[in-house]
Amino acid sequence: MNRFKAEKTVPYIILTLIGVLFLLPLLWVILASVDPAAQQALKIPDSLTLQNFTSILTDPANIRSFIIGLLLSFGQAVLVVVIAGLAAYPLSRYSLKYKKPFMYTILFMTSLPITAVMVPVYQLFIYLKLDDSILGTMLFLTASGLPYGIWMMKNFMDAVPLELEESAWVDGAAVWTGLRKIVAPLMVPGICTVAIFTFSGSWGNFFVPYILIQTPENFPASVSIYQFFGSYGMVEYGKLAAFSLIYTMPAVVLYIFSQRYMSKGFSLGGASKG
Repeated sequence: MNRFKAEKTVPYIILTLIGVLFLLPLLWVILASVDPAAQQALKIPDSLTLQNFTSILTDPANIRSFIIGLLLSFGQAVLVVVIAGLAAYPLSRYSLKYKKPFMYTILFMTSLPITAVMVPVYQLFIYLKLDDSILGTMLFLTASGLPYGIWMMKNFMDAVPLELEESAWVDGAAVWTGLRKIVAPLMVPGICTVAIFTFSGSWGNFFVPYILIQTPENFPASVSIYQFFGSYGMVEYGKLAAFSLIYTMPAVVLYIFSQRYMSKGFSLGGASKG
């Protein structure tokens, strides 16, 4: 009996320890953001202040970096959703001759690290005069996010019964009409999932913008956060913590906003031909 209790208790203890390890950095960020004398150590502030947030939000450079980051992330999310949806449709609906090798290729590309292709990509961008360009960075982020986006979108599209489209075709609807008015509305949870995944990956991407953008004024928030790490080991911990909290807001808000769509799930169990 004691052995049975131990087997049930030990996993909860381990999970609790892991949860505490994840909670401590978040707790430090929250406390340091309102601490006028924030340090690297975790401590309760002697006094509370919003000066760190005020300094971040009143700096035009920070506002510009947030706007650029939102532009890159939303732009990539929209492009990936649209292109991946169009690419996933024939992979889901048609019996293509080389579909299986093509899907294996897409699956392989999802595991390909960006660092492995950055050198040739950078050389290509210089040749095409797309280096130090927000648009060029967005296009590369879109290209790097397409393999996983197509893979996910195709799986979501497989869950939509083909019979619904066939009924629309019988009524005279075109393929594009069926995709836009039948498949897409039923795939809202999947579209939200791909959009959130893409947005989050782009919003937190430091390496790609840091390599492809050289002008500091064009750095997104994921790169400009580096400004709080000064030379000789000096770090403005209070401002860094405040910037980090503000930096997390877009992804959190997007997730909360999309929850009402994602919670609906796929209501396709009772769908049938009309």
